[in-house]
Amino acid sequence: MSGPERSPFHDLDSYVALPRLSGLALSPDGDRLVTGVSALNAERTAYVTSLWEVDPAGERPAVRLTRGARGEAHPTFTTDGDLFFVARRADGEHSEDDAPAALWCLPRTAGEAHLVAAHPGGIDDVQAARAADAVVVGASALPSAPDLETEQRLREARKDRKVSAVLHSGYPVRYWDHDLGPDFPRLYALGEGEEEARPLRDLTPDAARHLVETSWDLAPDGTFVVSTWSLPEARGSVRDALVRIDVATGERRTLLAEPDLSVWRPRISPDGTAVAYPRETRSTATTAPRIHLEVLDLGGDATPRRIAADWDRWPADVTWLPDGSGLLVVADEDGRSRLFHVDLASERVTRLTDEGALSDVVVAPDGASAYALRASYAYPAEVVRIDLAGRRDGEAAVTPLRGPVERPALPGTLTEVETTTADGVRVRAWLALPDGASDAAPAPLLLWIHGGPLASWNSWSWRWNPWIMVARGYAVLLPDPALSTGYGQDFIQRGWGSWGQAPFTDLMAVTDAVVARPDIDESRTAAMGGSFGGYMANWVAGHTDRFAAIVTHASLWALDAFGPTTDSAYYWGREMSPEMALANSPHLHVGNIRTPMLVIHGDKDYRVPIGEGLRLWYELLSASGLPADDEGRSPHRFLYFPDENHWVLTPQNAKVWYEVVLGYLAEHVLGEQPPALPETLG
Repeated sequence: MSGPERSPFHDLDSYVALPRLSGLALSPDGDRLVTGVSALNAERTAYVTSLWEVDPAGERPAVRLTRGARGEAHPTFTTDGDLFFVARRADGEHSEDDAPAALWCLPRTAGEAHLVAAHPGGIDDVQAARAADAVVVGASALPSAPDLETEQRLREARKDRKVSAVLHSGYPVRYWDHDLGPDFPRLYALGEGEEEARPLRDLTPDAARHLVETSWDLAPDGTFVVSTWSLPEARGSVRDALVRIDVATGERRTLLAEPDLSVWRPRISPDGTAVAYPRETRSTATTAPRIHLEVLDLGGDATPRRIAADWDRWPADVTWLPDGSGLLVVADEDGRSRLFHVDLASERVTRLTDEGALSDVVVAPDGASAYALRASYAYPAEVVRIDLAGRRDGEAAVTPLRGPVERPALPGTLTEVETTTADGVRVRAWLALPDGASDAAPAPLLLWIHGGPLASWNSWSWRWNPWIMVARGYAVLLPDPALSTGYGQDFIQRGWGSWGQAPFTDLMAVTDAVVARPDIDESRTAAMGGSFGGYMANWVAGHTDRFAAIVTHASLWALDAFGPTTDSAYYWGREMSPEMALANSPHLHVGNIRTPMLVIHGDKDYRVPIGEGLRLWYELLSASGLPADDEGRSPHRFLYFPDENHWVLTPQNAKVWYEVVLGYLAEHVLGEQPPALPETLG
C-alpha cells in the first residue's frame, strides 16, 4: 500500500515516534561524519539522542555509535580522531538518573566509551582543536566557588538544605525556559591526567554573568578562545564585547567593546589570525536592526572590516574555508535558508544552494566539499554533501547522503503562492495541499502565522507541522508577511514598530489570493499562530470575523505588560515604545472579538510569560464579543501546560496539543460534533 494511507501524519502516535536529526561533526581528516538522532524512549515519554556515523562518500549505510539511556550531545572530534561527547551516565558515584552531564570519549580504535572529565554542575558544551591536542569545555559554576571541591560542597549544601533561592544583582534573571543562577557559565581547559580523571582548569573564574547565553570558538591550534562577553549597561540593558582568552594562562584581552555592540557565533580563521562573526545594529522604536558580516584581524588595530556591506540579506551561521580565502554563510532568502560563498578579497557573494534550509555546515579539510543538515517543508533534516570544487555558475551540486533516517511519506503536496499587496509589495508563502483537493472537493484552509517576528517559514518544524493538518484534509498556508527575514531590509522595516499594520494587511492579502483558488473552500477557514504568530492571531481576532476559529499559542496579548516581564525586556523595549504598545496591543480590541478562540500556554514560558495567557483567557470570558453566558459557558477554550515552556516539547504533551487543536478546528471549521477529549486529560 502506498500514498497517504502509509503517512505517519495520519496517526499522532506514529508522528511523535518519527526520529529527528540534529547537529553535525566532521573529523579533522574529513573521513568521519557524525550526527545526532533523537528517538522516543521505551516509555514514549521523552526523546533520547544517540550518535550515528554517516559515510561522507555516501556509499556505506549509517552506523549507530552510542546507546546511552539518557542520550548524548555535542559530538566533537579530537585531532587524533577520537570522538568526545557530553552525556549523563552512571559513573560509580551517580546513577544515570542523577548524574550530571560529563565529558566522555569514544576511541577511534575499538573499545567502549570512557569518562574523561566531570564537573559538579555538569558539562554543557565541548570543543576540540582541529590541529592540536587541546579541548575546552563549558560548565556552570557557583560564583563563590574557587575550585571544584568547594563547588561540590556548596551544591550539596543547597540540595541537602532544600535551598533554591537566588539573589540577583543584575539582568537578565531567566532565559526562554530556564532560570539563571545561582551558577553561571565558565570555560575550562581539559588538562592532562589518567584516562578517566583528567582535571579541568578554570579559564574564566571571574566570568559571573559575562558568559550567560554567549558563544565561543577554540582556535585550530588550541592556544586561545574567542568568545562573546556580556556587559551590563544602564537601565537593565546588556551589550556584547568580543574577548580573546589564552588557554595556557587564562589571560583575557578585549578585542572589541564598542557601544551598542551585538555579535554572536564568532569563528576563528584556519590560521588563527582573524575572526568572523555576524553583527547586529541596535534597533530603535522607528528603525529595525540590521545584521552585517564582519571580520576582525586578531593581530591588527582591532578595527573590524565589514564584508559585503551592500548584501541585502542577514548572515547567520559562518564557516571558514580551509585556505582562509572566503566564508560559507547561511542566510534566509525567499522562503529558504540558503548557503552562500563570500570571497574575502573581492567581497563577492555567490549563492551556492537553492532548495531547503541549510544548517550545521562543516567543511572538508581539502575544501572540495562541505556537509550540512538540509530541511524544508517537504522533508525533515537530512545529511547532505555540497560539491564546492565542482560548482559552476555559482551553484553547487547537493547530494543527500545515506543517513540514519528516511524521509517520511507526505499526505499531500507542497507548492508556493504569492500576491501583490495594495502598496505594490510582493508577499509569498508555502501552501501545503491535501491529496484530493480539487475544484470538486475544495479543502478548508488554515492560515498559520510564524513567530519571531524576525523569522521565516523556511524549514521543517516538528512543533508546527502542517502535514498533520493536511492529513485531516486541510490546506495549510504558511506566509511570510512584513517583518519576515529573507526578503531584504525594506521588507523588515515596513513592519517595524507597526505590527498591526503591514504584517496584518500582508496576511489578509495572501489569504485573499489563496481562497480565490478553486481547490480552497473560502467558507471554511481558520487562523493560528504561536509566539509572535500568536500575537498576530490575537490581532486578527480583533480586526476581522472572516475566520471560523482562531488558535493562539504562547501569544502576546497586552504589550505594555509583556514588555517588562519577558526574559529580555531591554531588547523588546527598544521597539515597544509606549506609543507603539498603545497602537499595536491586541487587548485593546477584545470587545471586537466574535470568533471562538483556543488559547494555549505553558507555565514555564519565560519569553512570553504565562500572565499573557491568563489575562487573555479572562478577558475573552469577561469582555470579548463572545463572553461567557450567565452559566459561565463560552465557545473559547484554554489548554494549559503547567510544566511546558514556549514550545511544548515532551512527546505526549505534544500529542495532546495536536489532539485538542484538531478537535477544536473540527468543531468550529468543519461543523462536526465536539470530539471526545483525549483520555489523558481526564
